[in-house]
Amino acid sequence: MFRRHFVKLSATAAAATLFGKFTYATNGQSLINAPDEVWAQTVAGWFKLSPSGNAAYQFNDVEVSLKANNSSTGVYVHAAKTALSAIRFKWKHATPANSKVLGDSWERTYGDAGWKTVDQQVKNPWYVLLYDNVHTVCFGIKTGCNAICWWNIGPQNIELTMDTQSGGVAVELGGRTLYAADIVTTSGTANETPFLTAQRFCKLMCPQSRLPKQPVYGINDWYYAYGNNSPKLIKEQTSLMAELVTDTNNRPFSVIDAGWAAYSPLLPNDCCWQGDFSRPNEKFKDMHLMAEDILKLGMRPGLWMRPLCAKHDDSPNLLAPPIKDRNDPKNPVLDPTIPENIERIKKNISIYNQWGFEMVKHDFSTYDITGRWGFDMRTEITQPGWHFYDKSKTNAEIINHLYHSIRQAAGNMYIIGCNTMSHLAAGVFELNRIGDDTSGKEWARTRKMGVNTLGFRMPQHNTFYAADGDCVGLTNQVPWDKNKQWMQLLAESSAPLFISAQPDALGAEQKAFIKDCFAKAAKPQPIAEPLDWLTNSLPSKWKLNNRVVNFDWS
Repeated sequence: MFRRHFVKLSATAAAATLFGKFTYATNGQSLINAPDEVWAQTVAGWFKLSPSGNAAYQFNDVEVSLKANNSSTGVYVHAAKTALSAIRFKWKHATPANSKVLGDSWERTYGDAGWKTVDQQVKNPWYVLLYDNVHTVCFGIKTGCNAICWWNIGPQNIELTMDTQSGGVAVELGGRTLYAADIVTTSGTANETPFLTAQRFCKLMCPQSRLPKQPVYGINDWYYAYGNNSPKLIKEQTSLMAELVTDTNNRPFSVIDAGWAAYSPLLPNDCCWQGDFSRPNEKFKDMHLMAEDILKLGMRPGLWMRPLCAKHDDSPNLLAPPIKDRNDPKNPVLDPTIPENIERIKKNISIYNQWGFEMVKHDFSTYDITGRWGFDMRTEITQPGWHFYDKSKTNAEIINHLYHSIRQAAGNMYIIGCNTMSHLAAGVFELNRIGDDTSGKEWARTRKMGVNTLGFRMPQHNTFYAADGDCVGLTNQVPWDKNKQWMQLLAESSAPLFISAQPDALGAEQKAFIKDCFAKAAKPQPIAEPLDWLTNSLPSKWKLNNRVVNFDWS
């Protein structure tokens, strides 16, 4: 049993004591101890499993096994006949009352990230950090897992739940063994800040990154066009902004956002729901020519798409079932468990490569799969009672297959995930949008969704993926003195910088500042560190390029 292995850490902090009682040392690594309780959820409810030897737990035909896998503890689930909704592990221990807790988000953040007090009811997706003002300890799951996982931290226990549902019903494993996830842990070292511990922990969770070869920066039309774009607009914006580029060894991207693809006849001119992503609409006509024009103007072409949009006349046999918030017949969604649909998505992605695009941003997949945004997943990931065509795969397995299919079809193009499950996108896509939309209309939204997001997901940057905090919506509706600060933070953070600039909002001052920011963003830089993130949900004190910079986000 794991329980006989304990490591005695010399630190005096309460968090260090907690970590010592939760872990044991082997081969220079810290692995989590055997849980005090293991539970399984079926259609009949929750059942407690009994130890059956060799770090295994059993109830009828359900067996959960724990296995040391080098730096992690692997969780394996077997069920011959019983359909499983979830597995839960519980470790009993008094959590230090003064601990601050930092969890991740399912997909994007929604301005709600931050260090918080201990609350048993709060789900901490994927991983959780505890800090008691002296010491940081971390508990998490390796990226690319086959279950959707979260941690609950209570005064007397820590719980880890692995959701194994398929759609909104229990998965039918049919006797196969599900390699659900790998549990990883670490503890802060002497004089290591919580931020540095978090960075190191992210590398432990995602040991194999897939990152851009050079820093990524550029422009996007969304935050002033909002889907009302055209080839003329794209070329004019690209030409205008290309004049501000000084680094010819790392050209910026010009990303065409929503509004280019063939519209559904049921939703004419609906920018975010387009009926056929394999061909352009009448405005754009020739996307190969569009990509060539962007290249000639001095930028690299990028393209937005929504992979799970179905065509208005697709066979109902290809569609995911209607559920709450995914039940409009004008917005049919492809079932990602049907091989024909995956092949269609792969074909669309490969077409963009043939057209000459060098980056693809895919969007809405978590919402289209679950019918929910991340902020609606507090109690359940999706509405209960429905299922995809294939009920033998967990939701995480279904999403993993979709992501890997997109990655495979992309060839040498960069992929940006947007509204993607963060822990499943990590290590697969070069870039990932880490927060909800910023804005070209209201500064308060950019502050909430942009600053908050960047502050608490920067430890993931250049480990999970290049962390895209979203655009600077540079328009006449947002005060320049605020956008200027947001642009500076992105430009000097080492994270991607994308600017969505309304042409008539660009005066001499704005152009000069963009030119400087482009030059900085084109070069590798130290990863920015929020210095007041323990107490400020909108970090205003940052370490940028080894100097302290204070911002006013009011």
